Amino acid sequence: MELYRKNNLDCSRITTRNYSTSFSLGVRMLNARYRPGIYSIYGYVRYADEIVDTFFEQDQRLLFNEFKAESWKAIERGFSINPIIDSFQEAVRHYSIDHHLIEAFLSSMEMDLYQSEYDPRLLERYIYGSAEAVGLMCLRVFYFDEPEKYAGLVEPARKLGAAFQKVNFLRDAQDDFENKGRIYFQDIDFRRFDLASKRRIEAEIDADFKAAYQGIRALKKEVRFGVYLAYIYYLRLFRKIKRARPADILRQRYRLSNPRKMYLLANAYLKNAFNIL
Repeated sequence: MELYRKNNLDCSRITTRNYSTSFSLGVRMLNARYRPGIYSIYGYVRYADEIVDTFFEQDQRLLFNEFKAESWKAIERGFSINPIIDSFQEAVRHYSIDHHLIEAFLSSMEMDLYQSEYDPRLLERYIYGSAEAVGLMCLRVFYFDEPEKYAGLVEPARKLGAAFQKVNFLRDAQDDFENKGRIYFQDIDFRRFDLASKRRIEAEIDADFKAAYQGIRALKKEVRFGVYLAYIYYLRLFRKIKRARPADILRQRYRLSNPRKMYLLANAYLKNAFNIL
């Protein structure tokens, strides 16, 4: 079983590195004892996201229901033949991850199968499950044996997840709107997307980033650099999107170049090392 678990964790690690160079770099900046849990969480949420965002030629609802059912069975019995799910259930059981967070995540993913427009209530629920709950799973890995510290960081962790998700909404607006018919922002018509609409969204994201920053500063040193690096990557991507014209948001997907990421890595390392975040 030791070899089996190692192999499954390797699948989650490879999935993380293949799908997100930025996030995987952040994970590698964590103390080694926290990395397995984060890899396991990312691999799992990435596979769930693939079902609803990629496999359009398949019966997505059937696939998702099978994925969800196998997830709960694996958590209950402590085993799955699916390596990604097995790696995740191992993290859930080891770190006592709240099942409510898993339910919220799966519920948000399932919404993408039938929901195309979101009112404020639905959007809040979607962002909580798709991003904030995932952030709280990661926070649980960092503080699974320190419940008081975990509780004190819940709110900034949620804000960080919300900021990341809203940046993703802007970054992926062209694909979500043109190809998938999804509109995540209330009262935003991407057929007439103007500067005022864009600035209204950006104001929300600015507030989320500011609230999250104080929580990052309060993190333990073993994990702070990795989380801060992810924060810096997303903040710089957000600033790049802010400089873009509204029409350009619907024409291209914005990203940071690899040299820019390396510069940000070095800068973040120095700031964290000298405790000047």
